[in-house]
Amino acid sequence: QVQLVESGGGLVQAGGSLRLSCVASGGTFSRYTMGWFRQAPGQERELVAHISRGGYATNYADSVKGRFTISRDNAQNTVYLQMNSLKPEDTAVYYCAARQGLGSIYVYEYNNWGPGTQVTVSS
Repeated sequence: QVQLVESGGGLVQAGGSLRLSCVASGGTFSRYTMGWFRQAPGQERELVAHISRGGYATNYADSVKGRFTISRDNAQNTVYLQMNSLKPEDTAVYYCAARQGLGSIYVYEYNNWGPGTQVTVSS
């Protein structure tokens, strides 16, 4: 129902910053809770952050709290992830995802996924 495309990944040194974007099309963006997830090789996909439909409520994984910020611009059908103070442990493929209705921390409750963008943090 909705298509998602991420951008903004790349290679950065530890302590650096990166800003990811995800543009949605084909649906009513403001009706979706949006989330960012990440997956490292050999690891399960895990929640990074999610944001409510109106952008007023956010949640973060403990590992990124205080360093990452999720935001959205419903007029532009876009969700962002600002990543500061990056660590090598943040290296992963980052995915944005959409869920109709209220927010969730669970991968299986998100219905639409982007193809992902690689983030690599060197030490």
